[in-house]
Amino acid sequence: MSDLVDCIVVGAGVVGLAVARALALDGREVLVLEAANAIGTETSSRNSEVIHAGIYYPQGSLKARLCVQGKTMLYDYCAERGVPYQRSGKLIVATAPGQLAQLDGIRQRAAANGVDDLQWLSRDEARALEPALECVAALLSPSTGIVDSHALMLALLGDLENAGGLLALNSPLAQAQCVQNAIHIEAKDGTRISARTVVNAAGLHAPGLARCFAGLDPALVPQAAYAKGNYFTLSGRAPFSHLIYPVPEAAGLGVHLTLDLGGQAKFGPDVQWVDGPDDLVVDASRGQAFYAEVRKYWPGLRDGALAAGYAGIRPKIHGPQEPAADFLIQGPRQHGVAGLVNLFGIESPGLTSALAIGAHVADMLR
Repeated sequence: MSDLVDCIVVGAGVVGLAVARALALDGREVLVLEAANAIGTETSSRNSEVIHAGIYYPQGSLKARLCVQGKTMLYDYCAERGVPYQRSGKLIVATAPGQLAQLDGIRQRAAANGVDDLQWLSRDEARALEPALECVAALLSPSTGIVDSHALMLALLGDLENAGGLLALNSPLAQAQCVQNAIHIEAKDGTRISARTVVNAAGLHAPGLARCFAGLDPALVPQAAYAKGNYFTLSGRAPFSHLIYPVPEAAGLGVHLTLDLGGQAKFGPDVQWVDGPDDLVVDASRGQAFYAEVRKYWPGLRDGALAAGYAGIRPKIHGPQEPAADFLIQGPRQHGVAGLVNLFGIESPGLTSALAIGAHVADMLR
């Protein structure tokens, strides 16, 4: 006989914690199961920590809607909870005249998504903000920022626990069975528990976990794919106060410059398709390709200034030759299993969208 709880959330990354918090604040009894020995050890701790504005995503997509909504919620939450953050702003730069039409297209897509604060800057206007920058024009996104993701997760966990929720670490799942009015879960250590509601927020492992749910049609579970992102750090202080994003190029890496709250600059992530979620060693040789890309907008980057930093894995649900997929949030209406919500493909802008995803899932389960 297994114990019965109201809600189980599987995965204690930033999205899982945000979902669990939203459910607990709704008055639900919530237990979070995390396979690792700490919160946020995978994608949540291996990303750029950028608060995205919602500029690039297709109009009407979940990524666009939840990013724009989540950005506002996240800034408000950080201010209220004392989570360190900074509205650093971002410059999207065109480094050749042939990119100006693409830059204008980015502005139009952003406006369609409700991002109406972008400012077109001439070369002189952009260089007035960032004298070390080289470009022919730029878009300034003042609502892009950076956040301390670990402090954010600790705040979400605190809210969850204050609302009566519980976190169980070192709790990997082995299997689950979906039956009428309950989902029976068995952990790898043999512990059994049942829940009326289960949210699969296992990130990189969400598709694999979903396939362990007897009673869920496996044809509805997407194939997991893994896109590694390598980061290289800059020795010394960068001469920029804004994040710098080049106009995306099919032929180039389009290497971003991002900053942390201490002012340390890093470049990346690039895209390296890998076979599994554990390939986290940075290939230092990939850094050579970064120099030419970065020098398109920062000619002053000196040789030898980049060092291998860290890598993360994006939880993709599309392959390298397929169009980018939207977030896939499946509830009972989509798969027919009462009480089950699967979160698939929650890559960027998952951090920015986390609070909005939490609200969205809570709405689905009301």
